Amino acid sequence: MVFLKRLCAVLLFWTGLATAATAQPLVDVDWVAGNLDNENVVLIDLRNEIDKGSYETYLDGHIPSSLHSDYLKDGWRVGRDDVVGLLPTEAEFEALARKLGVSAGSHVVLIPAGVNSTDFGSSARAYWTFKVFGHDKVSILNGGYAAWVAAYPGQIETGAPVAPVPGDFVARFQPQGYVSIEQVAALVESKGKTTLLDGRNEAQFYGEAKHPKATNPGRIPGAQMLFQETAYDVETNKLKSVDELQTLYAAVDAGQPVISYCNTGHWAATNWFVLSEVLGRKDVKLYDGSMVEWTANADNPLDTGKSNLDKIKGFFKSILG
Repeated sequence: MVFLKRLCAVLLFWTGLATAATAQPLVDVDWVAGNLDNENVVLIDLRNEIDKGSYETYLDGHIPSSLHSDYLKDGWRVGRDDVVGLLPTEAEFEALARKLGVSAGSHVVLIPAGVNSTDFGSSARAYWTFKVFGHDKVSILNGGYAAWVAAYPGQIETGAPVAPVPGDFVARFQPQGYVSIEQVAALVESKGKTTLLDGRNEAQFYGEAKHPKATNPGRIPGAQMLFQETAYDVETNKLKSVDELQTLYAAVDAGQPVISYCNTGHWAATNWFVLSEVLGRKDVKLYDGSMVEWTANADNPLDTGKSNLDKIKGFFKSILG
């Protein structure tokens, strides 16, 4: 009996540690309201040009105690060798996170503007970046700042924040969610059993349009399209329910690894977030360089147009509605 009690105590201890080290991927405005005075919670407002936001709009109104960091300007993504949108180095991200007051024990909550799916992608990409550098206790505010304004119009802070005490976060690269261009190229060459999930729209997927930074239109050979906005409820500006997401992502083969990509690894972050964090799928990686990096090398193969299977699917979709 004594042994069993000791065993239970050990299990409870380790379970407690696991809970403390992780967090729910999505939190709502009521959770944030209940944790405004929690000194271990770091609220990061990511409003930027994508959502027509800026530091100035943050000064006009923000969630109390939140800090602003411009997703497009502050180093969440960097450029190298004329390729934009890449993962920063360990040192670069560690400096950014520490400046925002992030320490090893911090629960980081990322706040999008809450206006569209591309805006949600800012938080999904920042979330992935924290995970890649070894900080697992991170969440996204579902509905973003817009949901906060709707729920708590009397709790809006204005003006410049008090500068946080620099954190002690140490960035350590974790390869589980990351894939390099060399790994993607080897996979395409070997025709390995991995799903290449393209988060772009139909025009870009079929090569009828391209990102301005991509050298050529097209897609990585063998890719499957799942436009990232599919996961997003454009009426509520929140991610769809788990049940809806399970149905929408059922076409992504659960029996093999997934590499999520798009143009610059921004839209792809939402597909990665849904599969890995919300639906709990294992072995889901994000290719940050995506089509901008892939097409920079003319030797990398591209597919364009619709396959016969796509045409058949389109035919049945048109007659079935």
